[in-house]
Parts: sequence; C-alpha cells; structure tokens
Amino acid sequence: MAASIDPTVRRRRLGAKLCRLRKASGLTSAEVAERLMVSQSKISRMENGRRAISLRDVRDLCALYGVTDQQVIDVLMELARDSGQQGWWHAHGDIPDSVYIGLETDAASIHAYEPLVIPGLLQTPAYAHAVIGKAVPPLTAEQATARLKVRLRRQHRICDPARPLRLWVVLDEAVLRRVVGSHDVMREQLEHLNAFGAEPHITVQVLP
Repeated sequence: MAASIDPTVRRRRLGAKLCRLRKASGLTSAEVAERLMVSQSKISRMENGRRAISLRDVRDLCALYGVTDQQVIDVLMELARDSGQQGWWHAHGDIPDSVYIGLETDAASIHAYEPLVIPGLLQTPAYAHAVIGKAVPPLTAEQATARLKVRLRRQHRICDPARPLRLWVVLDEAVLRRVVGSHDVMREQLEHLNAFGAEPHITVQVLP
C-alpha cells in the first residue's frame, strides 16, 4: 500500500469493502452488531471510515460474512494494518488540510475553481513562497518552510508517469492579473501555468 495515502482514505476504502461483503452475506448492520456483541454504531462507523478497524475486527467480520478467499482476506488485513500509518506530509509537522492532502494523493482527477490565487498544485516555488508568506496569522520561518515543502511535494502527482493526476482548473481572470510576490514572480508563474495547460491531462480555463 502506498505510504502517501492518508489513514482516512485507507479506512474508508476498507470500510467500503467490508460494507459490500456484509450486504453480500445478507446481514444487516444490526444483525452483525448483535452477533459480535458490539454496538450498531461501531459497525456503522467502521463501514463509513470514521473508526479504525483492527486486525481482529477484520478476522471476525470475514468469518461472520463467510469470506474464505485468502486473497480477499489478505487485502483487507493489509488495509487494516496500513490504516495506522501516517502520510509523508506528517513528517513536516502540523499541516492544515492534511485529510484533504491524503484524499488528493489517492484521487484520479480533481476539478477546482480558484477565485483568488493559482492552485497549489500549479504554483511555482517563488509564487508559493509569496502566498504562504501572506498567511494569517503569520507563520514562523520554520512553519512557512514546512508548508512550502509539502506544497511542492504534492505536485509530484501531476508529473507521475505511472498515474498522472487529471486536473481541471477554472480560474477567475483576476487571479492572472493580481500580482503576487513581484512582476518577475508573476511572469514565471504565468509561463509555468501556460506550460502545464498544454499537458493532455491538465485543463486550465479562465472565467472573465
């Protein structure tokens, strides 16, 4: 399992698989809760990815649902083990929107509307540095550096030859006219944006 995926994503994926297996077995969540002597809310939270699922939970549920295919069981067990791991961005401290970053790393495509700034996935280092420098409340130098590193690392998904992220961005025209950092920073950013817009998996549109 890729270490870049947030535990929330892994839990949701595991929960969805267990939910499908439960329905295939013909059992309701209430019946499962009764047989395992747990609350129905626990079953619901596990299936919705809002609660960690232990290896014992997986074994008990597989036995109850009559799952005997070892490959299926192994996949579920791996998801349960990996759900306790953290994504690469956690090494940089307390990063806002960490759950979103985890979902982003697992996404096949993203559609976004940006009325204020160039989206982080398409920012140059200089532009990103200028944007982060305007954060409210102000960040320490260490916090700003950490956020910049995370933002630039996130961009690897766009260039991943094995699984490039399909990105469709609609920008307010004011985003292109608003000077961030300096005129040189903006010039570099617009050239960068134009180059990415030529990629087949990236669409950039401007809303007048």
